[in-house]
Amino acid sequence: MTRIEPDSIMGHAAPLAEGETVQAEFPADRLAYWRGHLILAVVLGAAAGLFLLWQGNPYPVAGPLGAAIAIFARAAFLASEALGEAWRLTDRWLLGPGGRAIPRVQLRSARPFLGAVQVTTTTGDRHLIRYQADPAATANRIMGGRG
Repeated sequence: MTRIEPDSIMGHAAPLAEGETVQAEFPADRLAYWRGHLILAVVLGAAAGLFLLWQGNPYPVAGPLGAAIAIFARAAFLASEALGEAWRLTDRWLLGPGGRAIPRVQLRSARPFLGAVQVTTTTGDRHLIRYQADPAATANRIMGGRG
């Protein structure tokens, strides 16, 4: 399988400050990644098949088949990059890929959202922690015990 090399901007995690301790890490889950793409392939495949039926195409099975092949080819190509993302919760920050650093005091909410966790700050910024095995537990862990 092809491995995508991380770029110089998004490919690194934010560094820890001196004396800072990691309390939890939220890596992307492989099963959640593939389950999300399977759901996407089924939904879009059905939509493509229905569209072809509506158009009167004599081979409507080409829609679901083409959608599934395209979605799984894309998923296989991007898997190394997407599954390499990890967020870390420290005693001071929520640190994400691409150097993202959110002070814990600015965390307003963390909610499960379709296999991911949407984090909202007091300034209105939103961040998505994708492909979590248990999004509700991740959201509770992020919001629990913040200073």
